[in-house]
Amino acid sequence: MKPSVRSDVAPFYVMEVMRAAEQREQAGHEVLHLEVGQPSTGAPAGAVAAVAAAMQADNLGYTGAAGMPRLRERIAHWYQERHDVDVSAERVVVTTGASGSCVLTFLAAFDAGRRVGVLEPGYPCYRNDLQALGAEVVTIPVGHDTDFRPTIAQLDAALPLDGLVIASPSNPTGTVLPPAELQTVVEWAACHAVTLIVDEIYHNVTYDVECTSALQHGENLIVFNSFSKYFSMTGWRLGWVVAPPVMAATIERLSQSLTIAPPTVSQVAGLAAFDCLDELNANVERYRRNRTIMLDGLARAGLTRNAPADGAFYVWADVSSLVPLVGSSSQDLARVWLDELGVAATPGIDFDRRRGHDFIRFSYASSTEAVAESMKRIEAWVGRMGS
Repeated sequence: MKPSVRSDVAPFYVMEVMRAAEQREQAGHEVLHLEVGQPSTGAPAGAVAAVAAAMQADNLGYTGAAGMPRLRERIAHWYQERHDVDVSAERVVVTTGASGSCVLTFLAAFDAGRRVGVLEPGYPCYRNDLQALGAEVVTIPVGHDTDFRPTIAQLDAALPLDGLVIASPSNPTGTVLPPAELQTVVEWAACHAVTLIVDEIYHNVTYDVECTSALQHGENLIVFNSFSKYFSMTGWRLGWVVAPPVMAATIERLSQSLTIAPPTVSQVAGLAAFDCLDELNANVERYRRNRTIMLDGLARAGLTRNAPADGAFYVWADVSSLVPLVGSSSQDLARVWLDELGVAATPGIDFDRRRGHDFIRFSYASSTEAVAESMKRIEAWVGRMGS
């Protein structure tokens, strides 16, 4: 049996790092996890309580393909609360995680062969999903010279495009597009008839910068979000899309066949999570502390050429000065750190196939103690290797 050509996508290397870390733990060795892009905390207490109550009172059968009406309404209200944007519940489609949002949105928006731009470094599943669906992926490299934000000149150089996928805050860089720049991108997409899709999954996890929703700058675009990051509910696999009415109806229709409906138990938890903001904001403050510890620790280790890290919970670190000490790629460096230090981190090749060999993505969503100890071990390792 021969796999399809379109299924020949690159592996998601962070999953391989996670597997190696798991094997190390199973062998009885300690692992400090800086590789995983998920909160170390679980779902907020109110969400767990709501699920416990629902399991006693409800058979938790299918919902509509677009999600529970109450949850769709609550998500729509969230945009009014946070961004002063009127969004009708009919424009909201609840999905099986933001991963489900990606697949459904790309299917709804792009025919096979359409040219769709993605930033590099960027979340690899955009590229892989688009490739598997038959789109032509156009990579747009961004770097230190623009703080890893796209310029209009770079977007113009990628034309013609049928679509553009961006994220703010970004994974892996933590880059946040300032409001004026986000508005410029929205206007550029409208001017060139480019379908703009904005991943806002890390919204509300930012540090001393203004982070606006693309919906504040235009309506003829698509955004998606998730309960995985700010709401600390990764394993519940729950996300949402906000799209223009015709596109939302199309996404809902596709969802009917591809997933039937998002998980009902997760929707119950998601609805309750909106009432747990004090707990969730406390998580963000912990990320803020961890971020400071990590940036200071990396600086002591001589790693100062990093992306801005203004949002999400990542540091995209240039480790090109350390790679030659152990091999030819950040994959070699990540392997050595896991084997010798018990520190798991993600090599940059996941996020940038051309330049990622010189970068590591660190996550500081773990415990403060784990982040601090990891930095001590890396700093000591660099000191030994340099002596």
